[in-house]
Amino acid sequence: MFTTIETTLEKGIFTVWLNRPEVHNAFNTTMLEELAECFLDLQSTDAICVILRGRGKSFCAGADLTWMKDVATNSYEINYQESLLLSKCFYSIYTCTKPTIALVHGASLGGANGLLASCDLAYCTDDATFSLSEVKIGIVPACISPYVVKRVGEYGTRELMLTGRRINGKEAEAFHLVNKSVPAEQLEATAQETIKHLRTSGPAAMNHGKKLIYEVTNNLSLKEAYDFTARMIADIRASEEGQEGINAFLEKRKPKWVKE
Repeated sequence: MFTTIETTLEKGIFTVWLNRPEVHNAFNTTMLEELAECFLDLQSTDAICVILRGRGKSFCAGADLTWMKDVATNSYEINYQESLLLSKCFYSIYTCTKPTIALVHGASLGGANGLLASCDLAYCTDDATFSLSEVKIGIVPACISPYVVKRVGEYGTRELMLTGRRINGKEAEAFHLVNKSVPAEQLEATAQETIKHLRTSGPAAMNHGKKLIYEVTNNLSLKEAYDFTARMIADIRASEEGQEGINAFLEKRKPKWVKE
């Protein structure tokens, strides 16, 4: 179905592999289109969560050099459409109804940081390398900026974007670009520990939780949130999953969505 990414579904975990290891998973138009399509389509599956990671030596080296050469000679309109595709890709990850986890190893350069920053959670290896290096070639990391700023904050983003310097995993954790940096041999276990917690959370509740956070952080004023949040919790308490969760808690048993 796809040529630049690979997908697997195992025990409720949907994994999206960036699959161009020969170029350190650098993205081109095809990969961006496939990622956007994949993250939109997988929302209809019964997966518990989605993991985004890279085959080979790196998570993602940013934009493919051949693609960059084409961009340099394209018209403004073509450049604009290509940039819209970047934005669409990051937005499809950010708005995915399933919990999303980026697992980063090797290099995460330029636009690759938009992929991980769009995810709900990001874990990396201590020896991973990150850089918002666009300024070094006279451009800016525009399409990834909404997601990087959300994760890092304004002034941390200023430092990373203006200097373009390379940082390792522990520095990325200090900047809050990733949630946690661990030794390479602990990356899988770190992901599995989070997945274990997600398995016991109500699937609809996680979906509603993501919608709640999206609306509160992107769309609603405090006054608007006053009513929106009250209506949301009232609706969820009356829902089938909400009733099951409350009853399970009162009856001191596991809710039906928790598999033994």
